[in-house]
Amino acid sequence: MYLRSLIDPSARSCTAALNCPDVLELQDGDFAVIGADMTTTAAQLPVGSGCGPEERIVRVPRSVMLQVRARIPGAA
Repeated sequence: MYLRSLIDPSARSCTAALNCPDVLELQDGDFAVIGADMTTTAAQLPVGSGCGPEERIVRVPRSVMLQVRARIPGAA
């Protein structure tokens, strides 16, 4: 199911295997995100956005997203 982590292991800033935000590439080309669940505390979403009952809003540090940007296949 998981193809690879998009975070360079040598660049991880976490000190333990737990509580370590990540973006994972899945075998089908989709992505999974590990972050802090903020669904219940999230403010009103922008117009056109929504969070279904089976979905969660997760906070991912900016540094993580900037690091993985270049590793996402087809990203500009």
